[in-house]
Amino acid sequence: MSSKLVTEPAIEVKIRKMQQRVRWQHPELVGRAIDQTRLVIDDGTQGAIADNSRAATDGFSFLVVGDSGTGRHRTSSPQRQVAKQLLNHLDSASFTLHTGDVVYLVGSREQYGSNFIKPYREWLVGDYHHIKYDRMTFKHPILPVLGNHDYYDLPFLIGLAAGITTPLRYLLRFFIDLDVGWHGSYQGDAFAQAFLDYLRAVPEARLGKYLDTHYTSTDAGDRALTYRPGQFTRLPNRYYTFRYGGIDFFALDSNTFNQPLPVTHTGSGRENLEQQRQRLEIEKADLIRQAGLEVFNPLNEDDQADIAEQIEAIDEQLYDIDKQINCNRSPTVDTEQLDWLRDRLIASWQNPAVRGRILFFHHPPYVSEATKWPQGQTLAVRHHLRQVLDAVAAEVQTQGRPIVDLVLNGHAHCFDYLRTGATGHGDAHIPWVICGGSGYSLRRQRDEGPAITETIDGQTRTVATSHLYLGRTGDSKHPKRPYSGLRVEVSGGNPPKLTLTPLVAERFEGQWKRYEVEGFEV
Repeated sequence: MSSKLVTEPAIEVKIRKMQQRVRWQHPELVGRAIDQTRLVIDDGTQGAIADNSRAATDGFSFLVVGDSGTGRHRTSSPQRQVAKQLLNHLDSASFTLHTGDVVYLVGSREQYGSNFIKPYREWLVGDYHHIKYDRMTFKHPILPVLGNHDYYDLPFLIGLAAGITTPLRYLLRFFIDLDVGWHGSYQGDAFAQAFLDYLRAVPEARLGKYLDTHYTSTDAGDRALTYRPGQFTRLPNRYYTFRYGGIDFFALDSNTFNQPLPVTHTGSGRENLEQQRQRLEIEKADLIRQAGLEVFNPLNEDDQADIAEQIEAIDEQLYDIDKQINCNRSPTVDTEQLDWLRDRLIASWQNPAVRGRILFFHHPPYVSEATKWPQGQTLAVRHHLRQVLDAVAAEVQTQGRPIVDLVLNGHAHCFDYLRTGATGHGDAHIPWVICGGSGYSLRRQRDEGPAITETIDGQTRTVATSHLYLGRTGDSKHPKRPYSGLRVEVSGGNPPKLTLTPLVAERFEGQWKRYEVEGFEV
């Protein structure tokens, strides 16, 4: 969103605040040899987590959603339509991954009831009408990562105006509905209280007993947090790892290594960005004028969504440009997390009990959605992930397999399945899936088409290709919006086979149609 509407904490602040909330490396944790990045899912099917469990022999499945948490739609919720699709597979799925932006617009605790708890009520224990956002327990595990909106805050005056005008905005159905209340995320605090093991709230005198109650599992010689569906369903940290059915899953917080590199303050780089910014501001102003003309002739819900989607897309592009222009120094990078990922991937490859590896985080390094590929954040995440995977490739023998078997992302509001080719880096020949079309505004694919190119040493080459894209299509009068989630089936055996089945809830001309795209192996 535009920097005039929202604020985002600096990377240093994100890291420090999250460490405080989980009491990162507190003496009571260190003394018990607790690894605050390890999670063990005790669902009664696996036994010891590092063993080759029944799920490794027979296979298992899991579900994926992302960029879902909207409450803007008053009469027909795309998020709920996607959730209904997932419900057909819920009982057979071991868990659900969420690729971030759990709650829009600014990750506020006020929005969790309508934007998360209500649409995913079948995943939760209890009557959803009475569940508090910081007291959620999942009978069907939902394992999320942080999106950028989960860190956003509102400037005080905007929050005040939004809170005061909420009844008026609802009554008039303004199609530029900010979808906010009085508060923002408090620098990610709402997400932390909703999902993390918020040790900061545990009194010092009771901390030891609390740790002995919930950190009861052992993994790689360290104690780990135990996730018990229906009883205790907290995550140990903003980034974490767990093993299921012989597959190592790595959940990352890409919000702390996505800062674009600064542009030179003289020359064509900065000039191009400023010209692009000016064009986007003009386009946004035209949309707002169009909105003003319709105040006394209200648009239907689909047209309202269309205007809001276009403005939201422009705001995101403006925000990314501002990040590049206003960065006057080398960006802060979360080296601790990236080093952790490098070391854990190397250890995973050296462990004979592990038969595959899956990463999931918010910002996609590869994507063919129109607004995300050229963004500075996309390039920054790709750069840092490449460095990690290059370091892993230098240490392990993969016998021709990619370093990871699948990468799952959100942020781009679409479903996008890509494969990298010979990139010259450790990210070569990997399937990348963006599952970010689970409820919020959908976006179109880039006009340039499915081939993603890079210019290296003066030569342009294709580094990735999109093989399936589900996003907004059609003209402005007849838009087709295929919102989506995903089912991933993991076969038994080594190496495992991964089969993807997109689960679609499509809205066209005011009507909903739910269907599944034929599954395909990656």
